[in-house]
Amino acid sequence: MKKRKRRIEIYDTTLRDGTQTYGVSLSLEDKLQITQVLKELGVDYIEGGYPLSNPKDAAFFREAVRLKLGRTRLTAFGMTRRKNTPARMDEGLKALLASGAPAITIAGKSWDLHVRDVLRTSKKENLSMISDSLSLLVKAGREVLFDAEHFFDGWKADSEYAMQTLRTALDAGASRVVLCDTNGGSTLGDVSRIMKHTCEALPGVKVGIHCHNDCGLAVANSIMGVQHGASHVQGTINGMGERCGNADLISVIANLALKYDYSVLRPGKLSHLAETSRHVYEAANLNFRDDQPFVGASAFAHKGGMHVHAVRRNTVSYEHISPRVVGNARRILVSELSGVSNIEAVAPKKFALARDKSAQRKVLRRLMAMENEGYQFEAAEGSFDVLIRKTLGGKWYRKLWDLDHYRCVIFKHNDSDADTEAIVKLRVDGDVKHTVSAGHGPVDSLHAAICAALRDHYPKVDDLHLMDYKVRVVNTAAETAAKVRVVIDWHDTGRCGLFGTVGVNENIIDASWRAIEDAIEHKLLTESDKAKAHPKRQS
Repeated sequence: MKKRKRRIEIYDTTLRDGTQTYGVSLSLEDKLQITQVLKELGVDYIEGGYPLSNPKDAAFFREAVRLKLGRTRLTAFGMTRRKNTPARMDEGLKALLASGAPAITIAGKSWDLHVRDVLRTSKKENLSMISDSLSLLVKAGREVLFDAEHFFDGWKADSEYAMQTLRTALDAGASRVVLCDTNGGSTLGDVSRIMKHTCEALPGVKVGIHCHNDCGLAVANSIMGVQHGASHVQGTINGMGERCGNADLISVIANLALKYDYSVLRPGKLSHLAETSRHVYEAANLNFRDDQPFVGASAFAHKGGMHVHAVRRNTVSYEHISPRVVGNARRILVSELSGVSNIEAVAPKKFALARDKSAQRKVLRRLMAMENEGYQFEAAEGSFDVLIRKTLGGKWYRKLWDLDHYRCVIFKHNDSDADTEAIVKLRVDGDVKHTVSAGHGPVDSLHAAICAALRDHYPKVDDLHLMDYKVRVVNTAAETAAKVRVVIDWHDTGRCGLFGTVGVNENIIDASWRAIEDAIEHKLLTESDKAKAHPKRQS
């Protein structure tokens, strides 16, 4: 008979510990949406916050207790009663009960330094604070988890007292005791030794681990804790949290399930990891980490020509898992490091480059020359499409217009907002178009002016909408005379969908103009391809 996998519970504290991330503030609606996403992921506990700390967290629990979370348990977070105060009179414990959350996590001190210097009370009173607080909540019918704050530091300072805090919590009815590396300073050796000792001393008890990332070891320490007896792991999506963050549950879950063969989440839920990660980044208004393990845009991206050649023959050669398992996707990048394998893999099939090695080499040479000028095409598939078209020529490329000139005029008077106006003069099919457009800055004005000039001949230019605009200095040694690389993300309501374009120049306006030109050419030439392929459909 096959041995049953050991089950590891996942406790998410993104909505509480994660919101302590510098610059992050989640709205009530954000928190409710993330709760639904975490429920879909299949975590066991969702910690919603501390209801006494602010009106938003109190409002969250009023709304969240009505959500249908299935087997996922909504959890409120709080602390032990104040010293020398009856538990029933403590405002924090009252708020926890009033939250309606079926599970409550209580944080209590397990390091004698905190008892002495922070709480400024006796060890005996601290134990009473733990016992009284948990007993009150358990008698009210709530599941109670005990977070032993600073446990690893406390154990190293006074192991007997640290263990006594856990036993006190268990005697008071705690369903789980969680060993917290609150300062994030523990090493793998610390965690393995102390977790093993604790689990052996408390047979049959569900022991958890909660790690911070101040040494860059939060994920590794969490896994080490599980390997030495923990059956419950706490952390946040994407490793959000104060200082250097918490254990990243994305990596913890993926490693436990795929590398160590533990039972984590529920069947079929691992494929939700990438979308969960992205949703939380969006809600928190944080930049995506392209290099984030398992779910980052670069996690399964291949750039070097030799690597791409190998992956196309056997993906295992340079991928430790299939990206689909965690909801991600493989990406083949094109750059100066590329070989013809990259060009063949990335170029749209319509160009039929797979059978034309000579064309592949031409495209690669052009690509390398442009990258030497400062271009990058990894996030600029629209510009890469135009590069291929110009290189192949023939049926793939025709000039849609001839530019005579463009000019931007910016007028600012005293403290008033600057006004911007763009003038564009070009020739389209023999017609001279000379347009003037105002806008919110030079990029908006130039885009409006060229669209106005092209609209009569190419009305589909109005399908293009700018979504994002990024600038990067290419050669910093040149200081203010440096080249800049502009990358623009576009949304085409027509055939092209979402895509990016890139422009490079010492002049940021001209770099932007080149990215705008590429976007329009990519859009109109792609529409032209479609019209030629389906002439009746276009009539």
